[in-house]
Amino acid sequence: MATYLEAIVAAHRAMARDDRRDLDHLTAAALAAAAPWPFADALAAAASSGLAVIAEVKRRSPSRPDLAPGLDPGEVAAAYAAGGATCLSVLTDAEFFGGSADDLAAARRASGRPTLRKDFTVGPADVCDARLMGADAVLLIVAALDDAELSGLLAFTGRLGLDALVEVHDDAELDRALGAGATLVGVNQRDLATFAVDPDRAERLAGSIPAHVVSVAESGVGDAADAARLAAAGYQAVLVGEAVVTASDRAAAVAALAGHPVGPRAARRPVASP
Repeated sequence: MATYLEAIVAAHRAMARDDRRDLDHLTAAALAAAAPWPFADALAAAASSGLAVIAEVKRRSPSRPDLAPGLDPGEVAAAYAAGGATCLSVLTDAEFFGGSADDLAAARRASGRPTLRKDFTVGPADVCDARLMGADAVLLIVAALDDAELSGLLAFTGRLGLDALVEVHDDAELDRALGAGATLVGVNQRDLATFAVDPDRAERLAGSIPAHVVSVAESGVGDAADAARLAAAGYQAVLVGEAVVTASDRAAAVAALAGHPVGPRAARRPVASP
């Protein structure tokens, strides 16, 4: 039986194979679209004063189909901004997460915050679509890409002026991300095979992330204590979905996570040889 990640990535690869659009024309259209806002730089700047928050607009997931199915993305995003979110993350996958490009556009417009297209990027057309829908950054999941795809998509993302949040789950994936040139790395504490959360994973990897890389802890951040612990471990930002989108007061939920003092990270161990 396929894991959650395998099933989702297979569906996106099938869509990519069926996409008959001309990539040169699509790239030109993307480059002609409005310039993206700095995403990684916004996180780094905010973190100089305390932990930054990337708040997520998320209707549902394969493990939680009823998070906030009827949400108004603009209303949710405005609440996040009022609570001090530095950036937003918006699910645009329709089949598995109930998201859309319209959700992203509405959230970015209402919040005025740099916005990540949270989706399963498998090819350059996905990156073009991200800029065309108004995103400022894309997600590259190391576990879903081979080394050539990761390096190529990272370079193409830079060509289009977007940032890439490169997501890892362990030391081997972190080495691959750094080897490809990632400068914005997210450690996802959720196992994308089972969707179970390991609340200690980000702390274990913190000391392996170089000082020049903007670091983000993803998933498993439920309250201020979790946020403070991850900030103390050296993370500059947390990406939080369920805890804020299901909160009765979303602005207050974001505010409770933001601003915790960011501690130093240990020196980077040598990158493993290929």
